[in-house]
Amino acid sequence: MKQESSRSLDSFDRKLLRFLQREGRASYVDMAKAANLSESACLRRVKALEQAGIIDHYSAVLDQRAVGLPLSVFVTVTLASQAEATLTAFETAVAGVREVAECYLMTGGSDYLLRLVVRDVDDLERVHSRELTRLPGVTRVSSSIAMRTVVKRAELPL
Repeated sequence: MKQESSRSLDSFDRKLLRFLQREGRASYVDMAKAANLSESACLRRVKALEQAGIIDHYSAVLDQRAVGLPLSVFVTVTLASQAEATLTAFETAVAGVREVAECYLMTGGSDYLLRLVVRDVDDLERVHSRELTRLPGVTRVSSSIAMRTVVKRAELPL
């Protein structure tokens, strides 16, 4: 689990991060212009943001539908126990389920909230019966299919 960075962000860092969230493939020339910095200062700042763990990694955002995974399914999972060993065993195992796009440890009535991406209801049934219900410590799994995505942001509000 990553720790929060203790590095404070100034206005230039925030400009760079906002720009990178929108334009991940931008050149340092473009980033420098967007943040009103020299290219060398921009490069130093981006490297420092990477080293501080503020920039976690770079990736391409894919369209689920375009790659044949049109359904988003939200799944709540309840475990038999909240003991550290049970949580660790579940988290290690769930990380190996390819259809799990996101997994959150939750407060409230369920222990985890997952977001799955699947082809169709048959694919969901396969993941539910062959993967999720067999994960360590699982006592209850409840699924809800998203009918439509209303808001989905990759960008943090900096």
